[in-house]
Amino acid sequence: MDVANNVTVIPASKTVGTRTEGTGVHKTRVAAYCRVSTDYEEQESSYETQVKHYTDYIKANPAWELAGIFADDGISGTSTAKRTAFNNMIEDCKAGKIDMIITKSISRFSRNTVDCLKYTRELKNLNIAVYFEKENINTLDAKGEVLLTIMASLAQQESESLSANVRMGIQFRNQQGQVRVNYTRFLGYDKGPDGKLVINEEQARTVRRIFRDYLDGNSFGKIAEGLARDGIKNGAGSTKWWPTNVKQILKNEKYIGDALLQKTVTVSVLDKTRKINDGSAPQYYVKNSQPPIIDRDTYMRVQAEMERRANMSSNGRKRCFSSKYALSGIVFCGLCGDIYRRVKWYRHNGNISIVWRCVTRLSMKQTGRKCQARTISEEDLHAAIVTAVNDAWADRNSVIPQLQDNVRSALEEESGPGLEEIDTELKKQQEKLLAAGSDEEKIEKIGSKIRKLQSQRMSVLMDRSKDTETKERTDDLARFLGNRTEAVSEYSDLLVTRLVGRVIICQEKIIVEFKSGLKVEVEA
Repeated sequence: MDVANNVTVIPASKTVGTRTEGTGVHKTRVAAYCRVSTDYEEQESSYETQVKHYTDYIKANPAWELAGIFADDGISGTSTAKRTAFNNMIEDCKAGKIDMIITKSISRFSRNTVDCLKYTRELKNLNIAVYFEKENINTLDAKGEVLLTIMASLAQQESESLSANVRMGIQFRNQQGQVRVNYTRFLGYDKGPDGKLVINEEQARTVRRIFRDYLDGNSFGKIAEGLARDGIKNGAGSTKWWPTNVKQILKNEKYIGDALLQKTVTVSVLDKTRKINDGSAPQYYVKNSQPPIIDRDTYMRVQAEMERRANMSSNGRKRCFSSKYALSGIVFCGLCGDIYRRVKWYRHNGNISIVWRCVTRLSMKQTGRKCQARTISEEDLHAAIVTAVNDAWADRNSVIPQLQDNVRSALEEESGPGLEEIDTELKKQQEKLLAAGSDEEKIEKIGSKIRKLQSQRMSVLMDRSKDTETKERTDDLARFLGNRTEAVSEYSDLLVTRLVGRVIICQEKIIVEFKSGLKVEVEA
């Protein structure tokens, strides 16, 4: 006799989010996510409208309970890294505080396909649905995954297309020479009523001080320390300065009224990473784009001095620039060419002597090199410099006119193509570039010529600035010597910083080279 199987059907328990229905009277905890992709004023109402809409929408459903409105304002949707509200919402989901998320569309949730699928699948594993109103997609539905993949991919394409359009707009603006800067953090300038930069005189004084201090021999760090000590604010409104802040200001061509556009380029549309433009994209140099704070000669002298300090070497070895003492980095060995360094000598009687010694001799054990250069006491070194200044003062009536004649001759002589000739050729090459159309081979060839001409132009400007500096140093020496009624009685660091360019320690003499080019030998 057959016995029928006794089958009892146990219905599945319906789960909503992290909770199981039937275990009590529960409402579905629903959260909404809103995002406005830009912070333009005209879109503020859209942001506020979304927040109000979802608050009213969720509260109107008696089966739902508001679990929060998560809103990111003015944040890009290509990456979730900087979307604080989004990340907080995901953390609440993991903590079991949310059962369902409602959002306007896939592009509001994320324009990055990888991110979109990652988070929706992660939430699906937690049994948390994401409902996209515009596309009518519920990620817990069977068809949700397929539709979501397709729609998210389209959203990413839309984002990449939008980014491409933005890049084209920026490039067109660059080609027209339209300069845009973040003036709110730009020391020395404010935004004028017509949208163009105008000089902020109070901040401009700080910029001029930085350039002046650097040419006076101070390092980036020493300048930064002085600014911080005096309570002077940087572009961000902080009194905390870093050497890199000073370096960036000294290298910024906008302070002479020009602007180099597209210094950096976007590497990835999705994570918005940028890199230094190493030639992979065109750059645009706009002259006279805003009123200058620094004159061109001063700017070019600073660039030349930065290059000199960066490439300081002696005896075939690279040396770091130091501004700790006025004579640091300018005292050289007459035998091996290396620099002299200030050293403390500790005597057996407990006394301390300050001397200057050749670095090669100091590091003889480590390098194996031998140098028999003599050690000179700081007192004798200072005395030699004072003697050199006084010798120049005693002979000023014959020395100064000769120096001025030499400078005049140097300024009149110009080897190689001049600035006007280079500018004319640059204009021709620019016209050829415009006529080249889309011919990549021609563009690359013309581009190479333009880069070479720009390099030549920079060299000519730097050479001219050096000649101008020599003239100014000669005039300064003439004023110093001419205004004195008696010899210098004692050494001072200010004297060295103002007048002396280099000191060479030889065995029988010391050669003091002034910044004007004058050389005076002192027996020592």
